Amino acid sequence: RHQKGKQQTQRMRHKSSLLAMATMQAARKIGKLIPSNTSVLLCDIQDRFRPLIYNSSTIVNTAKLLTTACDKLDMPCIITEQYPKAFGPTVTDCFENGDADAFYAQHGAPYPKKLFSMMTPEVTEKLQSFEQRKTVLLFGIEAHVCVQQTALDLLETGYDVHLVVDATSSQTKYDREIALQRMASSGVYLTTAQSALFMLLQSAEHPNFKEISKLVVEHSKLPNEFNA
Repeated sequence: RHQKGKQQTQRMRHKSSLLAMATMQAARKIGKLIPSNTSVLLCDIQDRFRPLIYNSSTIVNTAKLLTTACDKLDMPCIITEQYPKAFGPTVTDCFENGDADAFYAQHGAPYPKKLFSMMTPEVTEKLQSFEQRKTVLLFGIEAHVCVQQTALDLLETGYDVHLVVDATSSQTKYDREIALQRMASSGVYLTTAQSALFMLLQSAEHPNFKEISKLVVEHSKLPNEFNA
């Protein structure tokens, strides 16, 4: 009797595991975001670039919304910095209360790089350590260089890529627009921060709905330069 009960438990666990895998595969085919299947990538939003980037205030404000939501939705975040000796550190305003150190303590320090793509060997290894996370929420600068090359590398290795357009830019509007078209034509899902966050929540019954909604409301009060 004990053996029979054990076998039934094993079958139920196996069935549950198969169902979870099927759900994730279906979500990937149509581009749905699920917190347990998603990693967040913040690309090169650094001090020296800040005054040069098209609509940089909105980029930084939206990055802060997304990094703050990471912790509340238990999603890991990987950050890179392009040659930080020359271009400086990640803008601290990208984090709640400007506390970059607290965020790094939770998610790890930024990875310095000279490769344009974020997908250095170190970042690739880190991302692959999240075995069940085959979807990436990507944002940063510049859209037509580092972000685009990152997106293409991720697609090539089998990841679903969701690009947060109101947290992604270049120095010129034209380069940004062409890069968004290029990435979308290659299979990247274009989204906004609000759309992505509410898709991750799925329901007003989500335990973190009120917290995320409050963040979105506060973010909505800030000027969105892309709406101008």
